[in-house]
Amino acid sequence: MDEAAVRAAVAGLPEAEGYELIVQPLRYRSAPHLAAYTVFDDRTITLQVPEPFHPFGEVVHYGAKRLAAKGMKFVPLSEGVTFRSRAEVVRFLYCHEWYHWYLYEVLHKNSSAETACDRFALHNFRRRVVTMEDARKAYRRAR
Repeated sequence: MDEAAVRAAVAGLPEAEGYELIVQPLRYRSAPHLAAYTVFDDRTITLQVPEPFHPFGEVVHYGAKRLAAKGMKFVPLSEGVTFRSRAEVVRFLYCHEWYHWYLYEVLHKNSSAETACDRFALHNFRRRVVTMEDARKAYRRAR
């Protein structure tokens, strides 16, 4: 994706202040998938967009629910998402990695909360505008 397409894809999403956004092609062997990472020491967010791009589905695990059973038993909560365009992939990955940034840089918390980041991305990547208030609400979600 060129820079203008990336800028258009992340329009309306909050900025990770002080971090460089890098978008790279993801060369996959058998099927496209989601891949991204944040390097806090280098202050970079890297999103990898599958190339060649074909619409694909991904199961996003966003939480767990405790079962009424002896011991600690949980069932994972997940939702299937179909990514129809590169822009949708970029928005989802950016929301996910931005929430890592938010936890680490703004809240000064451990940033390795994968299900929280997936939940934030899942609920917000298709919204036209996402704000810091949405992140605060996601952090204080009802239990």
